[in-house]
Amino acid sequence: MTENEYILSEFYKIITPNKVNMFERIAPQRSRHLVVGLENIQQDHNASAIMRSMDCLGFQELHLIEKNNSYQFQRDIALGSARWLDVNQYQEGPEPVLEAIAKLRKQGYRIIATSPHHKAVTPQTVNLQQPIALFFGAEKHGISPELMENADELLHIPMHGFTESLNLSISAALLLNALRTRLESTQYPWLLSEQEQIKLKIEWCKRILNGGPQLAEKFREEFKKV
Repeated sequence: MTENEYILSEFYKIITPNKVNMFERIAPQRSRHLVVGLENIQQDHNASAIMRSMDCLGFQELHLIEKNNSYQFQRDIALGSARWLDVNQYQEGPEPVLEAIAKLRKQGYRIIATSPHHKAVTPQTVNLQQPIALFFGAEKHGISPELMENADELLHIPMHGFTESLNLSISAALLLNALRTRLESTQYPWLLSEQEQIKLKIEWCKRILNGGPQLAEKFREEFKKV
């Protein structure tokens, strides 16, 4: 038994069987092959709705760029999804956009920025073999010039009506659903590995228990003595 397997087994003695069953069912469906980036979203309900869509569709990691504003998640819209996602926030420094891009590139992600005004790749044609970071810009102005200049590719949803774009949270939900559907038909290693799932389940346990991080450290020390 590895250290993380021991820690998880100890947590599973504490949390309810219902939570154990949920974690065991949901963790194998989680992915970091696609992560989401939000740049200066002005309407908190849109960010909260996107988080809810991410959780429902199994995408684990969110990157929030807050150069001009900070987010206040709306619990009645997010419905607790923030508890289950990994949220990275970029607020410090003069160029949080470039900081986020540099961090994601170092982790092997291609930067894909969404824009209704640039006819580039679509959800059906974007290359999914390499992990991607899918960025959405502010509701009114879209992605910033910095993000557009540094993106590896631009993506748009083809429109077939008089209106040129969808509501931001609707766009995100449609894109995430379309890309998840495509990933499910591939042989790419896009789901979390078994060891990554164990780490994630430990994090979930820590988040739902009072003193969860302290318990994890206690179990870690116990394992060293076994």
